[in-house]
Amino acid sequence: MQKLAGSPEPDSDYSAGDAALMERIGYRFDDGGLLELALTHRSWCAEHEGARSNERLEFLGDAVLGLSVAQRIYTQDHQCSEGDLTKTSAALVNAATLADVARSVGLGGQLRLSRGELATGGGDKPSLLADAVEAVIGAVFLDGGFEAAQAVVSRMLGPRIEDAARAPGHGDFKTRLQELAARLGSAPPVYDTTESGPAHCKLFEATVSAAAATGIGRGSTKKDAEQRAAEVAYKALVEQVRS
Repeated sequence: MQKLAGSPEPDSDYSAGDAALMERIGYRFDDGGLLELALTHRSWCAEHEGARSNERLEFLGDAVLGLSVAQRIYTQDHQCSEGDLTKTSAALVNAATLADVARSVGLGGQLRLSRGELATGGGDKPSLLADAVEAVIGAVFLDGGFEAAQAVVSRMLGPRIEDAARAPGHGDFKTRLQELAARLGSAPPVYDTTESGPAHCKLFEATVSAAAATGIGRGSTKKDAEQRAAEVAYKALVEQVRS
């Protein structure tokens, strides 16, 4: 069987969950230790002396992911400007998008987390999920090379890359809201962001005002909250203009 097959062969060296994960990402590891490392959060290491975390793989995977996406969007539209390429890449390689990707392949349920992280819903934290996606991509790169990593990136982000290429910057609602307000002759959007909750599980709430529209958004980071608030305000402002 090819390593990049749609359904990995059963392998007694892998748990049922890991085998299912490999099937969903479309890649079977030769070195099971790399997959295990990619799924190991630093909180697990704090409870298991001598264990290594996925942070180094995350660093590597971030670079591999960035190059894979850049190459894909560069070759997909030869008329796209540098600015639009940058916006498209930013809409894809960010914590919110990667967290959605992680959820789509059930990555959170396979992570090795500390008891504390599990108790606070660590398996669904956007930043943790995004880091894990990068770590998995880094692990695939070490196990099978750049082409294998590209194929996994394409499988997991393919539809999102197509959508982003059709509408560069579509995921950056802060920029879109600012540009729309400027076209309408209004002042730049004004954000007011507050935070609540314990240090390990903060919740941010952002309110934005732009022209005659307002928006409220919540997220686990200030950036996510402001993006969601901007999306609400942007869509409201577009509706006002249309009517």
